[in-house]
Amino acid sequence: MSIRVEPLTLDTVHQLPPHTSRCLFWEIDPDAMSKSHDVCDSAFEKEAWISSVLLGWGSCGQFLFLDNAETNSEYVAGCAIYAPPNVVPRAKVFPTSPVSADAILLTTLYVDGFAEAEGFHQTLIQAVVADLVRRGVRAIEAFGHERDGEISWRDFHAVHQRAGDCRPHTCMISAARLRDADFIEVAPHPEFPRFRIELDSDHGWKADVESALTRLLESASLTMTPPAEPGKVSVGG
Repeated sequence: MSIRVEPLTLDTVHQLPPHTSRCLFWEIDPDAMSKSHDVCDSAFEKEAWISSVLLGWGSCGQFLFLDNAETNSEYVAGCAIYAPPNVVPRAKVFPTSPVSADAILLTTLYVDGFAEAEGFHQTLIQAVVADLVRRGVRAIEAFGHERDGEISWRDFHAVHQRAGDCRPHTCMISAARLRDADFIEVAPHPEFPRFRIELDSDHGWKADVESALTRLLESASLTMTPPAEPGKVSVGG
């Protein structure tokens, strides 16, 4: 199986998975959304937000590509989106806000069913870490969602301020997944804990080595000579 991770760009934003391409949970000010139940064109608004972050700050996402054996082509099996918290309006409304001043906020970590079963969300996180280490970022933070957590009406209303708003299980990263990825819980909460992972040169070194090994193994699998059939002798040229 071939695995490829590539940064999100202006030319590839249209490849975002269907829900991610339309979801404005993180990108639109909840106060503004609470005044109207409708957004004219959610896909346009999402693309506009991504374009603004890309042009003003730089890379803000990663795509995970996998092979589709049936069509003999690759497809987007997952994506990660991250940005400075000051350009993520929803980041200010959580009971565990604010995000630390030295951290970038990971808002989206989506993988399809197969990629999740194979643990490829870790591959996406490694790509995010490698990108941010190279850019000198000190930490990544994320608001996790405790799937079975208990929450007060006040906390729920603070995060979800309008009818029809996306639910946490569709638009937030599960707390369990963040723990599996070695994020540390820095602000506990029954449903919306905030997590953090410190970045240093070791993270970048490990991610680069793992990426190089993956490319080496993929190259070897493509160039390896198949074993000779029984009874036949291969003659070197």
